[in-house]
Amino acid sequence: MTVPADPDESVQRGVAPDAFGERRPRPTPLPTLPLGDPTGGADAIRWRRLVDGPLQYPHVSIDRDVEITMSDGVRLRATVIRPADATRRAVSTRYPTIVNINPYNRALLDLLDQSVHAPLIGRAVAGLAGKVDLSGTALSGVTDLTRTLSGGVFDVFGINRNLVRSGYTQVIVDVRGTGASHGKWQILGAREQRDSVEILAWVARQAWSDGQLGLAGWSYSAINSLQTADKRPPGLKAVFAVEGCEDIVRDIYITGGLPSAFIPLWLSIVNVLKWIPNPATAARDLRRGTSLRWLANRVASPATEVGSLAWGFLTGRDDRVYDDPYFDERDPDVSKIDVPTFLFGGWHDLFGRSATSIYSHLQMEPGRKQLVVSDGYHLDAGSGFGSAAHPPRVDVLERAWFDKWLKGIDNGVDNYGPVTLEQQGGSWTAGDSFPRSGASVRRLFLSDSPSGTASHSAYDGSLRSDRSHTRASLGVRPDMRGLRSRDMTQVTAGITMVLGKDFGRDARYQEAGGLTFSSAPVTERTQISGALNMRLFVSTSGQEGIWAVTVNDVAPDGTSTVLTNGALTVSNRAIDPSLSEYAEDGSLLVAHHYLSRKRKLPVPANTPLPIDVDLVPTDAVLDIGHRLRVDIYAGSVPRYLTVVPDLIRAHGRRQDLVLDPHHPSYLSFRAIGDPDW
Repeated sequence: MTVPADPDESVQRGVAPDAFGERRPRPTPLPTLPLGDPTGGADAIRWRRLVDGPLQYPHVSIDRDVEITMSDGVRLRATVIRPADATRRAVSTRYPTIVNINPYNRALLDLLDQSVHAPLIGRAVAGLAGKVDLSGTALSGVTDLTRTLSGGVFDVFGINRNLVRSGYTQVIVDVRGTGASHGKWQILGAREQRDSVEILAWVARQAWSDGQLGLAGWSYSAINSLQTADKRPPGLKAVFAVEGCEDIVRDIYITGGLPSAFIPLWLSIVNVLKWIPNPATAARDLRRGTSLRWLANRVASPATEVGSLAWGFLTGRDDRVYDDPYFDERDPDVSKIDVPTFLFGGWHDLFGRSATSIYSHLQMEPGRKQLVVSDGYHLDAGSGFGSAAHPPRVDVLERAWFDKWLKGIDNGVDNYGPVTLEQQGGSWTAGDSFPRSGASVRRLFLSDSPSGTASHSAYDGSLRSDRSHTRASLGVRPDMRGLRSRDMTQVTAGITMVLGKDFGRDARYQEAGGLTFSSAPVTERTQISGALNMRLFVSTSGQEGIWAVTVNDVAPDGTSTVLTNGALTVSNRAIDPSLSEYAEDGSLLVAHHYLSRKRKLPVPANTPLPIDVDLVPTDAVLDIGHRLRVDIYAGSVPRYLTVVPDLIRAHGRRQDLVLDPHHPSYLSFRAIGDPDW
C-alpha cells in the first residue's frame, strides 16, 4: 500500500510514495548493551576524587561588591570568588576564570551557597538529600527533587567553591536591570548580549585572570552562555550549559501558537527578585548613593514585559505572542559557536527539544561537543547523578571539562559520551549519535478499531501499520484535566511531580478527556529514537481549533506514561519547508511552523484540514508486552494557553478528529526493532 503526496502544500511539501503498509526487511536488533559507559568509568572516578579529595587551596575569598561599567555607562554588579590561603587571603596567582551571568539576584545565590557549603549545615543538607529515598511510594517525586541537591547542578548555578579551590577564579554577574545591577532588564536582548562580551573583556584584563575564560550556567545563564559564545569573544575557551535553549518560541513561549503559563509565572518571579537589594552591599550602596540610581532604574521599568505580555495575550496585537524578530534577536546562533561545549537537557524539560537540536547544530566534532539528556524536568537537573549506573555529578563533569579545555589537562573527558542519554523506559546509555544509528522511519495510522485497553478514555482506538478503510468523525471537547498531568509538571518546571503519579507517571486521569489510540503489544524490545510528527485530519465548528498530543508507553498493568508531547492551533498549520526536517523517504519528522501573524491561515468551520503537530524528540524503549499510545486532546491547560482572540474564535466549538482513508492520520517516527505492529 502506498501513501500519496499530501495535497495541502501550505502544510507539508509532497512526500515520495513509500510502502509503510508492506512487510519490510527485519531491522537491526536493538543492542542489549550500551555503546559506551554512561558512568565515565575509571576516568570519572579520577574526576570525582579531584573534586571530593584534597584541594589545592584551603579557602576561597569572596568579594561581593564589584562594579563593572559597560560601554553605555551602566554599572553591573558582580561577585568575584578567588582561591585563598590558610589566612583566607586571596592568592596572587593568575588562574582561568569561569563566568556566570544570570538574572536571579546574587543574594539568592549567596543563600544557596550557604545552604550547600556552610560548615556542618551544608554537608548535612547535601547528605540528607542524597539519602532520602521515597521511590515506589506516592512521594517518589520528592526524592527526584531532593536528589538534585546532591547531583551537583547548584554548583554550576551559583558559587562553586570546590572549583575555585582547585585553581580557578569565578565571576558571577547580575544581568542588567536585575539583582543589584543598574539599567533596564532586556530579557536576553541585544544590549544584554553585548554586556556579556564586555564582561569577558573586563575579566581578561584583571590581575587575577590568566585570560583563559569559560562560561557556565543553568537555564537563563546557559542561554546567555550560548548567546555569548556565538559572538566568539577573545579568550573564551569552553562552555558548560545546563538546560539552555535554542528556540525560545517553540520550546516554551508560544509552542504551536499557544502561550505557556510558565512565562508569566517566571516573569513575575524575576521581576520581584530584581526589587530586592543585596544585603551584602546594601549599607555601602546607601552611603555611596548607588541605591538611588538603582531605585530609579527599577521605577523606570518596575515589571519588565509583564504589560506587553498581558496586552498580547488579551488582544493578540503584540508581536511577542508570535514568532517575531523580537525572538530572532534572542535565540543563540549555535552554528557560530567554535569552542568546546558541554550540554545538558531533559526529555520533559521546559526546553525539551533544544539540547539535542543544539548538539546537532554545533559545527564541531564529537568530543569537543558533549550531550547528556536525562528523563527529567527543569528543576531536577542532575537528580541521581553520581550514583550507580548514572553519569558523574554535574559539578564533577564541569571541573573535568574546564580542566581539559582551559588548563590543557589530558583527563579523558573528551572521550566521554559523546551522547549520553537516559532512555525513557530503560536505563542510562552512551553512544555516538542522536538519533541512534540503525533507527529507521516508521508510520502508525490511527484506526477506529478498538484496542480494548482504554475503556477509561473518551474514545478507545488503535494504532496500526496499515490504514483504516472506514471513515469516522470523533468529537472531543476541552477540559481541565491537564491540571493533573505530566503537562502540568513540565510547565511548572517539575514542581508538581511531588503531588503523585498522575502528574508524571500515569496519564489515565487526563486520558478520560481525550481520544486514545493504542498499538498491539510489542513482541520485540523496541526503541524509539529521534524526532516525531503527528499528522491529523481535523475539523472544528468554530473558526479556530486547538490540539494537544502526547505519545505514551503503556505497560501491561495499564499505566500510561507520557514520552513526548506537542500542540498546535489550526490557524498556525503553515510550515516552513526550509526549516523542517524530512526523512530520507520524504516523511516529515520535524514540522517548523511559521507561528507569525502574517502566516496564520483561515480556519473554515466544519471543514476537515490536515495539520502536523511537532512533538519533542525523545529516546525511549518499549519492553515486550508494552504498547505505544497516542493521546489527542482539545488543548491542555495550563501547559498550552490560548490568546483571547483565538479563544473567542473557538468559543463553544466542537472539535473533530476525522478518520478518513483518503486523508489518513498517522504518527511518523524513527525506531529500532521489529515489534510486529
